[in-house]
Amino acid sequence: ILLAAASGAFAEVADSSPNGFTVKLSLAVKAPPEEVYRKLIRVGDWWSSAHTFSGNSHNLSIDDKPMGCFCEKLPDQGGVRHMEVVNVAPGKKLVMIGGLGPLQSVASTGSMSIDVADAEDGAKVRVSYTVAGYQPAGMAAWAAPVDTVLTEQFTRFKNYVERGDPAPKP
Repeated sequence: ILLAAASGAFAEVADSSPNGFTVKLSLAVKAPPEEVYRKLIRVGDWWSSAHTFSGNSHNLSIDDKPMGCFCEKLPDQGGVRHMEVVNVAPGKKLVMIGGLGPLQSVASTGSMSIDVADAEDGAKVRVSYTVAGYQPAGMAAWAAPVDTVLTEQFTRFKNYVERGDPAPKP
């Protein structure tokens, strides 16, 4: 929560149950919506390498068209499809489905909607990630860790758009 407050990103676990959860983030970004969206799909420039399978965020890409891929290149022609793009309104909306990170290894799937809208000082970005699935102990335990990771990533995104550097401010 402190990271979210300090960065201007407001994140929350909106709901959770044994069958799933929803994480929502909202952030103000001081840049025109078109620029925000353009940089959003350059995911390899702002996503943390610590949250990749390859250890290098520059192996990530988003092909922002229906059936496009939020994918990661791995050595020896390997790869990971993190999510599939299912809805695109260039400059305004990106919707993807799939499980991020360790959610791929459990019986789950999710839908992530990223909306970019005009705001007083630039753009308002809203992210909603709803995950459903089965785990013997329930899916609710995944909500807080997913919230933490997404808050980190979108704080990095805001930093990248506004300062050209995704790293946290010193």
